[in-house]
Amino acid sequence: MIYSLHKINEMADGDEDFIQSVVTVFLEEVPQDLEDLEKAINEGDHQNIYMLGHKIKPNVDLLGMEEARATAFEIETLGKDPEKIEVVRSKFPLLKKDVLQVISELKKDFSL
Repeated sequence: MIYSLHKINEMADGDEDFIQSVVTVFLEEVPQDLEDLEKAINEGDHQNIYMLGHKIKPNVDLLGMEEARATAFEIETLGKDPEKIEVVRSKFPLLKKDVLQVISELKKDFSL
């Protein structure tokens, strides 16, 4: 398991509906954000690379995905610099793999 509900559980204080809501929002928003990020990288759209890396980062952080958070932060930071696009391209598959794995695990774990 590459995700953890520890942060969400602390915030939820036993509220199962809140936990379900956070997971549902993650599953609804993050796949589209990931797809949009991949498109921005392929198009060399630095503004959107930065923006989407910034948007994805807290979502993966909330699920305790430390490696994905670090990668999203790198993409966010490097995305501002047109000369770093190849580095961004090399980092993206790591983020995508982790996020897709967590999406699959969340759907299974929460019967969604």
